[in-house]
Amino acid sequence: MTSRATLAQRPEATVSADQDHQDMMDQLGIKALRAGPSGDEKAPNHANYDESKANPYPNLPDPLTRNDGAKVVTAKVWWQVRRPELVEMFEKYVYGRVPNNAPKVTWTVTTVDREMIGFTPVVAKDIVGVVDNSSDPSIKVKIHMTLVTPTRAKGSVPVLMMFARAGFPAPNEPTGDELDRVNTAWKALLIRQDPSLKEVFENHPAWQAVKATPFQPPQLNADGDPPNTWQLVAAGWGFVLFDPASVQADDGAGLRAGIIGLVNQGKPRKPEDWGALRAWAWGAARGLDYLETDPAVDAKHVGIEGVSRYGKAALVTMAFDQRFAMVLVGSSGKGGATLLRRNFGEAVESLTGSEYYWMAGNFLKYGASEATFGSSTPGDIPVDSNELIALCAPRPTFISYGIPEKGDAKWLDHEGSFMAAVDASRVFVLLGARGLDVGGDYHSAKMPPFNQGLLEGELAWRQHDGGHTDAPNMKYFIQWAGKYIGTHQPPS
Repeated sequence: MTSRATLAQRPEATVSADQDHQDMMDQLGIKALRAGPSGDEKAPNHANYDESKANPYPNLPDPLTRNDGAKVVTAKVWWQVRRPELVEMFEKYVYGRVPNNAPKVTWTVTTVDREMIGFTPVVAKDIVGVVDNSSDPSIKVKIHMTLVTPTRAKGSVPVLMMFARAGFPAPNEPTGDELDRVNTAWKALLIRQDPSLKEVFENHPAWQAVKATPFQPPQLNADGDPPNTWQLVAAGWGFVLFDPASVQADDGAGLRAGIIGLVNQGKPRKPEDWGALRAWAWGAARGLDYLETDPAVDAKHVGIEGVSRYGKAALVTMAFDQRFAMVLVGSSGKGGATLLRRNFGEAVESLTGSEYYWMAGNFLKYGASEATFGSSTPGDIPVDSNELIALCAPRPTFISYGIPEKGDAKWLDHEGSFMAAVDASRVFVLLGARGLDVGGDYHSAKMPPFNQGLLEGELAWRQHDGGHTDAPNMKYFIQWAGKYIGTHQPPS
C-alpha cells in the first residue's frame, strides 16, 4: 500500500538528483563547485572546528541598515522598508520564491478519533489537503496532517504545529463487548474460509484472535520528562503532526514532483524558484489556513516547531508567514539559525552540494569555484541568519540546541547560532520586545553554559544537555511561550 510519505511523488522517475543538480549548474554558468567538508574529523577534508579559523568573514550584514545605506531607527521603517528588502533578498538568493500561481489546497477531515495522550483525553482529526493539479494531472500532491486537541478544553486552544510524520498518535481501540464482537465475527469468517478451523476454536474456546494492546509506559524524553505531545496537551495546548514529505520529497530527484514539480509541470527549476525548505514552509502555511477554520484551534496562537532540517524549515516558516505566533527551532544548523558566513562544521558548500535542493538554485553560486561570473564565497551572500531570525521579530522565537557529547554534533555550530541570535536581538528591541540579555555584541558576547537558558525575552536561547532533539527544552518552551501568547502581533 502506498504510504502517506509517497503521496507527493510523480508516477515516473524522470531525472536523478545529480542530473538535476548539473542542470541548475548549467543554468547558472557554474563549471565547478567547492567540495563540502566531511563530518568525520579523521577525514582529510574534515570540517573546521578551530574557533580561531571560524570567522573568515567576521562582519555580518546589518539587519538595521537599508540597502541604500540609511539606518533603520523606527519600527515604521522596519515594517515598510527594511523587512521587505530582507524578504526579497532571502527569496532571490537563498530560499527561493513561492510562485504566484501556487495552487489552491482543499482540506478534508477524513477521520475523527477520541484518544488518550498520557492522562489527557483528546480529539484527533486526520486531515488531508488535496492540491489542485489541473495544471498537470500526472502529479498528485496530498498534504497530510493530524490535529490533536484536549477534549475538556473550555474554548479554543493554542496549537504547536510540529514537522513530523502525521498519523493518529494513540488510536482508540475496541474494548470489552466491542472486542468480543470483533473476535466472534473474525472466527466466523475464518471458519467460512476453512471449516476445519471450527474444531480448533472449539478446542481452544478462550483463545482470542484479536487482543487488546497491553498497556506500555511511554518512552520518556532523555531528561526523564514525558513525551512532548503529553506535555503539550497536559498544559492545555493542542498539536499538529504535519508531514513535510507529503508536500515535497526530501531529495533532489523529487524536485520534478511534489508541489515544486506540480507548479513547474515536471520541468526543471529556474534559479529563483523555491527549494524544499520554502516548499515545506508553504505547506505548513496552507495547514494554518485550515486551522484558522477549526473552532477547536486558537488560530492567533499557532506555533511551528522542527528539529534538524525541519528546524531550518520551522525558522523559514516563521520568518515568511507572520500569522505564526511563535517558533521552537531545534538544532537547525546551516540554512537555519547558524550563520552562513561561519567556517565551522556544516558549510555553505554542504548546502550547494548534496543538500542543494533545500535552497533556491541561485544559492549554488556561493559555492562556485569556477563559473562564467568568476567565483563566489559565503562572504558574498547579501543576507545571513541573523537577519532570518530578525524576520521573526517581535514574535516569540526560541532557539534550541543540545550538546555534542550527547549527539548534537559540533557540525551544527552552536556558537554560530548564538551569534546570529545576539545580533537579531537589536531588531526585537526596536520593535518593542526583548532580545537576549547578554553583554556585548555578536563579536564578544559569551554563549552561556548548557542548561542555563536566556528565557527572559521574546527571543530566547537554551542549550540543553541532551542530544539532537529539542525534547528537553519543551517544558521550558511551554512555560516561556505562555508569557507571550497574545502579545506583539504584527501590524495589519
